[in-house]
Amino acid sequence: MITINDYFMGRDKSFAEDMTDEIRANAKITVERANLLLTAFTIATNDTEIRKVNSGWRPPAVNAATPNAAPRSRHMTGQAIDIADPEGDLDQYCLDHILVLQKIGLWLEDPSSTKGWSHWQIVPPKSMKRVFYP
Repeated sequence: MITINDYFMGRDKSFAEDMTDEIRANAKITVERANLLLTAFTIATNDTEIRKVNSGWRPPAVNAATPNAAPRSRHMTGQAIDIADPEGDLDQYCLDHILVLQKIGLWLEDPSSTKGWSHWQIVPPKSMKRVFYP
């Protein structure tokens, strides 16, 4: 299970001036939904690997220093999370179980854009597609 501390990665303290109540509320929802998806994945696949947060909340300075990060990344608002997925099996599960994503309320960045991690967000992209290209 991912905790809110895993999600914030200490940045809620080191960048406290950037933290807001709205970001905290969004982060809580993001972590809850990520854990629902990880639980569904674990049950379906019997995968016991502990998945780490590659990227959780990013304050503006961290986002600006992150290679290829979108200037208005949902990570900055607490609405996105990147989970380690070195073999791509988590992404494949998501692609094979779009209805699970829909039921939980998550959108997946196309795995071709996220080698080694799986990006999920709690708000739809501009395209409104459940699996989207950045």
